[in-house]
Amino acid sequence: MTQRGRGFQRQLLGYLGAALFLLALWQYAAWSLKTPMLPTPQAALRATARLLFEAKLGRHLWVSTYRVVLSTLLSLVFGLPLGLIMGYERQIDRFLAPLVYITYPIPKIVFLPLILLFFGLGDGSKIFLITLIVFFQILVTTRDAVRKVPAETISSLRSLGGNRAQVYQYVLLPASLPDVLTSLRLSMGTAIAVLFFAESFATTEGLGYFIMDAWSRAAPDEMFAGIIMMALLGVSLFIVVDLLETILCRWQHIKGN
Repeated sequence: MTQRGRGFQRQLLGYLGAALFLLALWQYAAWSLKTPMLPTPQAALRATARLLFEAKLGRHLWVSTYRVVLSTLLSLVFGLPLGLIMGYERQIDRFLAPLVYITYPIPKIVFLPLILLFFGLGDGSKIFLITLIVFFQILVTTRDAVRKVPAETISSLRSLGGNRAQVYQYVLLPASLPDVLTSLRLSMGTAIAVLFFAESFATTEGLGYFIMDAWSRAAPDEMFAGIIMMALLGVSLFIVVDLLETILCRWQHIKGN
């Protein structure tokens, strides 16, 4: 087995061990509290299997996955190039940085009523809100990562005849990718949290709606089935980003070995 394969196997065993620990902790809490609102893991897993078989939960999972994945891709499409430009082009940065610094700390969730007003109650408002939040995280991280690139590295490429586009392609983008992927990994938790909030009202689709609907019907096993699927969605996206880092930033793993 290759070293990459062994690393993936260790990672998989780590996830499995963590899942078993959380299930054991959940089981202990259910036995200790003895409240109907906290079902045992077995009851929640049975409800999850039943709802997936009946295709009631799968549709909500697909809608949530579509919303968060599309939002993340849009954030990358807009945030990554702009962050590279702001980090390298000082004149552009002097113009845009104050605007970013003023708007970045503002909790974007407060704009939800306005977003619903302009984009409606469908997918557009949810996707725009998540995109807006993740976009700023990627933008700021990329800009700061580019600023850390040594000037000598850029000068070396320019002295060999490299043009501006090649500086972006061969120096700035590879140098900033590890930080961008780290930011994206951290953004997954934020994106899932915002997704739940956005789907918990004024909609009839998505895992957030499913969880709150089950809670209102006093169906804790179904509510926890939705929570399990939302957790699996977050973990799956986290693993995808890890795989992207392994593929796109191979030199880091070589250096680590």
